[in-house]
Amino acid sequence: MKQVRTFLEMIKFEHTIFALPFAYLGMVLAAGGWPTWWQFIWITLAMASARTLAMAVNRAVDASLDAANPRTANRPIPRGEFSLQRTWLFAALSLAILTLAAWMLNAFVVRLLPFAVIALIGYSYTKRFTWLSHFVLGITDGAAAAGAWAAVAGNLSGPLPWLLWFAVTVWIAGFDLIYACQDVEFDRREGLYSIPARFGVAAALRLAQLCHLFTVLTLFLVGLLAPLGWPFWLGLALVCVLLAYEHSLVSPDDLSKVNLAFFTVNGYISVIAFVATLVALLVRSS
Repeated sequence: MKQVRTFLEMIKFEHTIFALPFAYLGMVLAAGGWPTWWQFIWITLAMASARTLAMAVNRAVDASLDAANPRTANRPIPRGEFSLQRTWLFAALSLAILTLAAWMLNAFVVRLLPFAVIALIGYSYTKRFTWLSHFVLGITDGAAAAGAWAAVAGNLSGPLPWLLWFAVTVWIAGFDLIYACQDVEFDRREGLYSIPARFGVAAALRLAQLCHLFTVLTLFLVGLLAPLGWPFWLGLALVCVLLAYEHSLVSPDDLSKVNLAFFTVNGYISVIAFVATLVALLVRSS
């Protein structure tokens, strides 16, 4: 149990809250309300195991880099508290659960599974050859919303699942750009690719603002096309306020509040977006 706790700490399992509410958002929009409990349980297991797989692979692949980076040198693998072998074992277990969850949902999701696994495993390598790695991460996480839609509907027909995918893609890419600003000097020294390292912190923060503007505009389109009522619009207004607050916390000269912007604010954003959408659907159907 101590090893399990160490592993969950290492992959920051609690941060599943970032992607899971947007997966639920796709789920309830596809269902037009609350889906079956069977679908809810297996979608939850699929999303949690997918993120666990991605993070376990990331920690294993980046173990040597984490050891060399003062910001990450205290993670369990670099400090010798968790082995690479166990990390890969947990990754394999997560893949098995993800595969089972897809099989329990529908055949369409099973056909999508190989592409999802390639993205979940492959994104950890992208910072070694492209500064677009932030957007690869965004696309990978954004697939949670589209995947949950497919788990309920058995397809990706119409604009809504694709709009959701794009909204989460630019949202994730935006706050990953902010987070990556902490490692500019390390990335340049190690020859790693990131937009802050390539173009500077100021440019990265401006691009993050643009990404989050596209997030809001895309969610606005979702609200129009769904269509959703006043609870959704109230939630979207709160999301706008929180995104503005997130960007007010960081500047090229002061990155001391990156963790507050990255972890706390984005957790609120994803939960508010999901709850507002669910309430809007329930109000619409009542």
